[in-house]
Amino acid sequence: MGLYLHVPFCLKKCPYCDFYSLPLAPGLAEDYTGALLRALRWPGMEALSFDTVYFGGGTPYLLGPERIARLLDALGAKILPGAQITLEANPTDVTAGGLALLRRSGVDRLSMGMQSADEGELAALGRRHTAGEAARAVQLAAEAGFEDLSLDVMLATPGQTRQSLGRTLEFAAALPVSHLSAYLLKIEEGTPFARQHAERLCPGEEETAGLYLFAVRRLEELGFRQYEISNFARNGHVSRHNLKYWRGEEYLGLGPGAHSFLAGRRFFFPRDLAAFLAAEEPFSLAVPDGAGGTLQEAVMLGLRLSEGIDPAALEKRFSAGMAGLRARAGDLCAHGLARWQGGRLALTPEGFLLSNAAIAYLLETLPDPPAAPEG
Repeated sequence: MGLYLHVPFCLKKCPYCDFYSLPLAPGLAEDYTGALLRALRWPGMEALSFDTVYFGGGTPYLLGPERIARLLDALGAKILPGAQITLEANPTDVTAGGLALLRRSGVDRLSMGMQSADEGELAALGRRHTAGEAARAVQLAAEAGFEDLSLDVMLATPGQTRQSLGRTLEFAAALPVSHLSAYLLKIEEGTPFARQHAERLCPGEEETAGLYLFAVRRLEELGFRQYEISNFARNGHVSRHNLKYWRGEEYLGLGPGAHSFLAGRRFFFPRDLAAFLAAEEPFSLAVPDGAGGTLQEAVMLGLRLSEGIDPAALEKRFSAGMAGLRARAGDLCAHGLARWQGGRLALTPEGFLLSNAAIAYLLETLPDPPAAPEG
């Protein structure tokens, strides 16, 4: 299964971000590492092994390469040979020495939040780096031995145009990176962007759709194949950990705000750093979040992927009729929102833009999911 370790610290919170993160006060990094180590000593961990490990945040690099190395060392043989180990970082935080230590400790994939190569757009997003600093960080990572490098790019941000987005994509593709995540900006309730009504500075709905479709096509031309709504890879360098989410595979998440899917059940840790630090047995904090692994989930998550779903396989697995879904899939195909390929149903890029509505239309044909188990 996959292991996700949430590191909820940032030097500065971006005005669009609603992930759980807090300022990194003195001593917190060491205290938090201790809390994660306690969680890793949970008796239930003895039977688990991991073929992906993902340090997310926040800004996991701020925990410090030495502490990341300690956590990986504590996992030891629970990390299977050939596992993909990813860490997120911001361009201004990395150093040559820190990256070299991470690579020696087993981290083999780095994901950095570039967001844009346009200085005006970076300023509007509240980012702390320049485009040049992002490029330098990528070069340092490559020199440290990282061959699997990913950059985040944001779409439909304040002031963005098709021309500026094109320059950003070309800038990123010219760097030694193997993966790009291109996310549409969403103004989340409670964020500074929401309070400032930043949507008034963003492209309109039609222009946003055009920017997304332009990004999909331009990235294909630049050698990045789309494999998920917002993710693109060169030469098969996909995020194996994130694929577990979309393919309905098991994963364990540790840290405040982290979610898990184990043995058909979902649970999460509350967004409460103080409680997580104080808990002698962190799993006592876990909150049940209902049943997982349902037919509805398999359809909903699978249709986020360019590979789509196999209705015949789902029919056998869940003993559920799919005739209604197939009929409605025909409607989506007729409107250019979906396609059949080798017996699999997948959304097109145009369908991805309307994925919530398209998937809801298909889910209406399926039987009600089973009730969540007790406990």
